[in-house]
Amino acid sequence: MFIQKCEGKTDEELVRMVLEDHNFYACLVARYEDKLARYIRRISASSKEDVEDLLQEIFIAAYRNLNDFDQGLKFSSWIYRIAHNKTISSWRKTKSRPQLVHSEEAQELVKIVSSDEDMAKDLEKKFDAKQVEKILWKMNEKYREVLVLKFLEDKDYQEISDILKKPMGTVGTLIRRAKNHFRGIAKKEKVDL
Repeated sequence: MFIQKCEGKTDEELVRMVLEDHNFYACLVARYEDKLARYIRRISASSKEDVEDLLQEIFIAAYRNLNDFDQGLKFSSWIYRIAHNKTISSWRKTKSRPQLVHSEEAQELVKIVSSDEDMAKDLEKKFDAKQVEKILWKMNEKYREVLVLKFLEDKDYQEISDILKKPMGTVGTLIRRAKNHFRGIAKKEKVDL
């Protein structure tokens, strides 16, 4: 019943509805559950059960802090920030090495990173996903994060800025450096881009 009343509403409208009637929170959960689960899997080595536990923690934290949500920001950035913090915190507690992307996502990331005009001719090449993942794991965490958010989660600079709590200019610099770093490691690993 509540889910049907949510159709066509913006996230910010849903937040206002939730503040009046907590039952509408199910709409936000339904809207973000799959997206956040995918994001968690991309930046962590979490099992399916761990992802579900993290999602529960994220949605509880978001609900508890909904009154503090700044309506001037995008809700998606705000909840991704919570997901980011909870996932990184969980990863640090377990000290396991995160597993960033799956094979098809790794190939897509290679296409995006290598999509500069001077590299366009190489887009037809088929890349080994294991090599790509190996390169990604050699990258600094801050570079992996921006690549995931920009190219796999399709976040714009403002959203990445809000999620990572970094100025937009810094985000642009990080993305450029991350792409260059990716290319540099690929070259050392003798993976042609």
